[in-house]
Amino acid sequence: MPAQNVDFAKLSLRDALDLAVLIEEEAKERYEEFAHQMVSHHTPEAARFFRFMAENEEKHRADLAERRAKLFGREPGTVSREMLFDVEAPDYDEARVYMTARSALATALRSEEKAWTFFKQALSAVKDAGVKSLFHDLLKEELTHQLLVKAELDKLPPDDEFKQEDFEDEPVGQD
Repeated sequence: MPAQNVDFAKLSLRDALDLAVLIEEEAKERYEEFAHQMVSHHTPEAARFFRFMAENEEKHRADLAERRAKLFGREPGTVSREMLFDVEAPDYDEARVYMTARSALATALRSEEKAWTFFKQALSAVKDAGVKSLFHDLLKEELTHQLLVKAELDKLPPDDEFKQEDFEDEPVGQD
């Protein structure tokens, strides 16, 4: 479940901004993990793209954190990282050995679509006008990200005919 114990009907703008910051932070960290894995797997194109996505998530996180600070200073929030999981971050099982740039972009696209769906569903429960406005902005942002990723996908040649399973070994017993 992407968000737990979040009552969107009672969510304040301060806490909605905190939630958005945490979502971006989680996605950035996951992309950094994936970039590291791709370096280990000698797939530099996928690693490069995941680093690019981590940088974009960090920029968005910083913008949201700055907006929060301007409006609310150091007021404590009530939203914590434990209240969300994989809202925008790619699923852990998305990373693959021999991952291509195309498959890395497809992973990012699924994550952007997942974030859009999250905010769209949350918006139906939101009562606060400021939170509604923020979530509408975030929906537009996620849609823009989807279009950018799709444009990058269109620039890439198709992947080879190989499937991931072609590179996986069956488990064997150890004597």
